[in-house]
Parts: sequence; structure tokens; C-alpha cells
Amino acid sequence: MSYTLHRGDALTVLKALPDECIDAVITDPPYNSGGRTSSERTSRTARAKYTSGDAAHDLANFPGENRDQRSYRSWLTELLTEAYRAATEHSVAMVFTDWRQEPTTSDALQMAGWTWTGTIPWIKPASRPRKGGFKQSSEFILWGVKGTLNKDRDLYLPGHFIASQPRKGRVHITQKPVEVMQQLVRICPEGGTVLDPFTGSGSTGVAALRERRNFVGVELSPHYADVADGRLRRELTQDDFVLAGPEA
Repeated sequence: MSYTLHRGDALTVLKALPDECIDAVITDPPYNSGGRTSSERTSRTARAKYTSGDAAHDLANFPGENRDQRSYRSWLTELLTEAYRAATEHSVAMVFTDWRQEPTTSDALQMAGWTWTGTIPWIKPASRPRKGGFKQSSEFILWGVKGTLNKDRDLYLPGHFIASQPRKGRVHITQKPVEVMQQLVRICPEGGTVLDPFTGSGSTGVAALRERRNFVGVELSPHYADVADGRLRRELTQDDFVLAGPEA
């Protein structure tokens, strides 16, 4: 197995990928949410949106969190269109979102050519309560397929996940649990290649390597690109993998 980590803008990198070179897209784009008003969603930093004021950690911010909904849909559609071109037949795309951006994310997925196939809830027990109303304890994974699902595989995956964000060793504001990501990457055939255009701290890549899949990632933030590269390199030492390495 191998990984390649591109440092730079996701759309620029995706446009340079060859046709039909990846087998699954699994990503958590900066979806510009986390605020009660349009002003809060588009003017505050990622840290201000997604961490409480008394948070003990001092995790770095990440870019791309200040698009309005129309520009977000246009931008995400272009990205998913390039991913569709680079994907093989029967590939699946999985995109994380929240309740605010779920409608526009489903629009972007379908406008890019993917056939929307379902929505998977990710329930986070450790999320904060909401005074006077219902706890917002779920994110959503929208998934679609290029063409049709490969029915020849003996594969049965869950329709929802229950897991809190990592606490011990957490290195990213919106870090995903590796145990959840390991189940998601199984949608990619063993030995295939998983693409994550928004690698963040590298959890998708770590999961892909553990599940015997190759990984191609893109990360704009120099800080988080370094974090992801370190995690992926450490994962490689656990097994007999091949390092394709980070790219400028």
C-alpha cells in the first residue's frame, strides 16, 4: 500500500489527476457552517465556530470556512465534478456535512454527476446539549455512486455510526474517529485508491492504509499537511507499506 499527500489547493490538484485513477472519494470539506446567522457562518474562524470558549486545547484554525451558501455549492460542485472524472466506474463519493448544508451538498453531489444514493447519520454522544431545545448531536455523510454500485462484492456496511470525536491525542478541530473512517473506506475495493481532497490531520488516510487501500490526499494548510504527513508516515512503520510521499 502507498500514500501520496499533495500540499496545495484541492481543485488545482484534482484537475491534474488522470481520468479513472481513484476508486472512492471520502472527504470532509470546510462547509462554512457552525453559526446561527449568515454573518456568524461567514465571518468567524473555524476555531470560533467549532470549539467552545472554555476549550482546553489550542488547535490550529484551517482555511476555507468563509464562503456563503451559493459560492459553497458552486465550489463544491466543481470539485466533485473533477473527482467524478478521476473516479473509476462504480466508485462511491462520501461527503460529510451538517444539517445546515445538507441540502446544498446533495445538490452539488448530483450536479457533479454522482447518483445520490443515501444519507448516513453520524451520531456523536459527547456533543454539547442545547438549552431549551434538542441536542445537535449528528453530522451526515451524503453518498453517491458513479454509474451503479458493484453488486459483485460481498460487502454489507452499517447505515449509521455512533462515535464521539477523539479526545486523547486530538490534533484537529473537526477530527474524525479513525474507527468510523475504517468502516467508510471499505466501500473502496481492497487494493484500490481512496481520495480525500481535504485531508486535514489525515484520519481518512490512516484508515485507508489500515484497511489495505492506497491513499491520495490534498491539504491546503501547511500546518495540517505536516500533521497528516507525520501520522501517515507513522502508520507506514506499522506494516510493509510503500511510501509515495508528500508532494509540494
